[in-house]
Amino acid sequence: MNGFMNWMEMHFMPVAAKVGNQRHLIAIRDGFIAIMPITMVGSIAVLLNVFFRDLPNEWFGEGNSFVAAMEPLININGNVYFGSITVLGIAFTISLGYHLAKSYDVNPIAGAVIAFSAVVTCMNQNAVFNYILPGVSESSVDALTQAGLDVAVDSGNVVLQNVSEWGYMGQAFTGSSGLFTCLIVGLLSTMIYVKLMQKKVTIKLPDSVPPAVSNAFAAIIPGIVAIYVFGIVTQICVMATGLYPNDLIVEWIQKPLLGLSQGLFSVILVMFLIQLFWFFGLHGDNILAPITEGVYTPALLENLDVWNATQSTADMPYIWTRGSINAYAMAGGSGMTLALLIAIFIFSKRDDQRAIAKLAAPMGVFEINEPVIFGVPIVLNPVYLIPWLLVAPICSVIAYLFTAAGIIPPVFIQVPWVMPVGFYAFFATGGNIGAALVSLLCLAVAVVIWAPFVILANRMQNKEMQ
Repeated sequence: MNGFMNWMEMHFMPVAAKVGNQRHLIAIRDGFIAIMPITMVGSIAVLLNVFFRDLPNEWFGEGNSFVAAMEPLININGNVYFGSITVLGIAFTISLGYHLAKSYDVNPIAGAVIAFSAVVTCMNQNAVFNYILPGVSESSVDALTQAGLDVAVDSGNVVLQNVSEWGYMGQAFTGSSGLFTCLIVGLLSTMIYVKLMQKKVTIKLPDSVPPAVSNAFAAIIPGIVAIYVFGIVTQICVMATGLYPNDLIVEWIQKPLLGLSQGLFSVILVMFLIQLFWFFGLHGDNILAPITEGVYTPALLENLDVWNATQSTADMPYIWTRGSINAYAMAGGSGMTLALLIAIFIFSKRDDQRAIAKLAAPMGVFEINEPVIFGVPIVLNPVYLIPWLLVAPICSVIAYLFTAAGIIPPVFIQVPWVMPVGFYAFFATGGNIGAALVSLLCLAVAVVIWAPFVILANRMQNKEMQ
């Protein structure tokens, strides 16, 4: 064990520390964290409509009086959803550009604006949709077709097909579907701006000019270059493939990555690595944030879009999302330390650990576990290495299998991370009691895994005293 620990400290920790301090990954992490308010408010709006509209419709039938009375509140929540989740990609782009530029000590506001403009430059500028022809009967379809119009009957309405409109900015580009485009284009455009600023390819004004004006002029040339680069890239993509960059990124990068993230092995690996980093005192959640936030958050938002469109969990594309980690594999914080606290209260005879458990329990209920990690301690403690590495992956497997089997729905609502175990899964799945029970099952399994090692710690203390 000592040899393994020494090898990890010598070879693993330096690499992990470098990854954790890499400024581009930090900017991505901080970019996602900064948009948490609008992610949360959009999820709350959906959650409220679950109780105002979806569940009452399921319990009492469509068109019941309760839903009718709640209609104004349902509409307010719809407005909030439209102002949050549907513009999430744009908000992330601005946040990413700001944090990345700030990390290089150049004007962060300009970085945010340039990243936003570059992303919009890559969007499809035309919308193609079906337009309902009011007052036109189905008997007129043949005559309209012979007149050269592309018409059809859809759900009893006569529609004019493939109507095109310029200047359209749809949710496919501004919301969760465009997140990978926002990440890639936002990152690259900001770096073009940063590098040109560092090389002083700027307009230099006299020192007498106010700093706000001087900074704005300094960003003009780097901004023009960065935005034009992606204007050219967009045109090349359209001419070569007929598709815009967002469509290509979705098909070639986003879908494959999301597909890989949904494999059981991928879920186990991510959870294992989070625990491994934490064991050496490194913030595993932050180090893996580019994966947990950059891959699993879009999966959650895609599920949320499906729910908002269908009010059904049956067609949700992703089994495992960002919220699944908190719902099932982090009761009390990383490593299911709430289970460790329960095991200490039941099995531990060590006064030091029981005292720490008493102090940490109130915070542990609300997912705060630094007192446990550094107080017990967990960090570099070989006695607790095995359960620490295994509990979260095992609980993830349990929840994954229940979800994959269709027994519980996927997580599709983002709720505050301090939500206690059971309640988190309940609200994150739109009020599913089965999901809450599975999260409590995971907690019970974690207690069983932790218990033998708590007993082992008792025996080791007895031997030391003898």
